[in-house]
Amino acid sequence: MIVGVPRETLPGETRVAATPETVKKYVSAGHAVCVESGAGTAARYPDEAYTAVGATLGSAAQALGAELVLKVRAPAGPELGLLKPGAVVAGMLDPYDAAGLAALAATGVTGFALEAAPRITRAQSLDVLSSQANLAGYKAVLLAAHHYGRLFPMMMTAAGTLKAARAVILGAGVAGLQAIATARRLGAVVEASDVRPAAREQVESLGAKFIDVPFETDEEREIAQGTGGYARPMPAAWMARQAALVSERCRQADIIITTALIPGRPAPTLVGADTVQAMKPGSVLVDLAVERGGNCPLTEKDRVVEKHGVVLVGLTNLPALVPTDASALYARNLLDFLKLITAKDGALAIQREDEIVAACLVCEGGNVLRSA
Repeated sequence: MIVGVPRETLPGETRVAATPETVKKYVSAGHAVCVESGAGTAARYPDEAYTAVGATLGSAAQALGAELVLKVRAPAGPELGLLKPGAVVAGMLDPYDAAGLAALAATGVTGFALEAAPRITRAQSLDVLSSQANLAGYKAVLLAAHHYGRLFPMMMTAAGTLKAARAVILGAGVAGLQAIATARRLGAVVEASDVRPAAREQVESLGAKFIDVPFETDEEREIAQGTGGYARPMPAAWMARQAALVSERCRQADIIITTALIPGRPAPTLVGADTVQAMKPGSVLVDLAVERGGNCPLTEKDRVVEKHGVVLVGLTNLPALVPTDASALYARNLLDFLKLITAKDGALAIQREDEIVAACLVCEGGNVLRSA
C-alpha cells in the first residue's frame, strides 16, 4: 500500500503520526511511504531523516490521497477534500465529535479512532490515550514548576532553610501517577486523591500520601471500582464528602494538578472557585481536564491566567509541548494498531471480528458506525 503521512494543520499541533523509526518498518514491510514535506519538522524530525529510511517527500494532496493515511488529529477543512473514497484513515479522530465523524464519513473513507480502543491487556501497546497522558502528567508538573515562584525541594542553605512545595494531584490515572512521580522526583511533598480504592496502593508506591474518602454504602464502593479502566461518576453524597476533604487539602497546597477526565463526558468539578480564592498567593493549578470543561470552573481553555493570586494553567495539548517523544510513542501505537488491519504481505485485511478493530472503526462506506 501507499502510506501517507501529512503535516498536522491544527494550530499548536506539533506532533507527527509517523517517525523515521516507524517509517523504516513500513518500508521494510513493503509499503511505499509518502511524507508531506515538513510533516515532522515541528517534532524535530527533518525531511532528510525520512528520505534516509526510504520514504518519499510529497505535497499535502499526495500524502492525504494515499491508500492509508496516518494522522494525529482528525482531518478537517480542506484536508477532507483531499481524501480518496475507500482509503483508510487512522489516528485520534475524536469518536465523541458527532459533526467531525459525519464530515469524515461523507468522504467515503474507512476511519479508525484509536482513542476508542478498549482498555484490555492486548491493546496496551496501541493505547494512545495512555501514551499521551503519561507525557501530559509529566509536562504538567514542569509547567507548575515554571509558574511557581519558589522551589519544589526543601533546601538547606547558609541563609536559611526553604520548605518543600506541597502538591496535590487529583486523579490517579496514567497522567496523575506520572505527575505524582515527577513531583516527587523534584522534591515536593505529594498528596493524591482518586475515587477508585485500588489507586491507593499505586499512589503510596510512588511515595505520595493518599487522600482517603471513606465509602458509606455498598453502592458507593461498587461504583468506585470503575469500568473499562475509567472512573464512574460517584453519588452526590460521596462527591460532597470528597469536595470538603479535597478543598481542605487544596487550601494548604502550593501546587494542584487535576487530571479527572473521562472521554465523552463533561469533566467533574474538583476545585471550586471558593477553594481557589482561599489558596495561598503564588499557588499554581494545572487543569488537564480543561478540554472537557475543566476540573476547576476558573480555568480558561488554552490560556494561563491569574485569579485570586493563583496561576491557573489551562493548556489543552500538553503532549505537543514534548513533540519528539510524544510523536515517537504515538507512532509506535499506530504501528501496532496497523498490524491488526493488514496481512503479512502488507495488504489491507481489516479483521472486523477483532474487538479492538471493531471498537476503533468509526466510519465506513459513507456511514458513521458509532454514536457520539
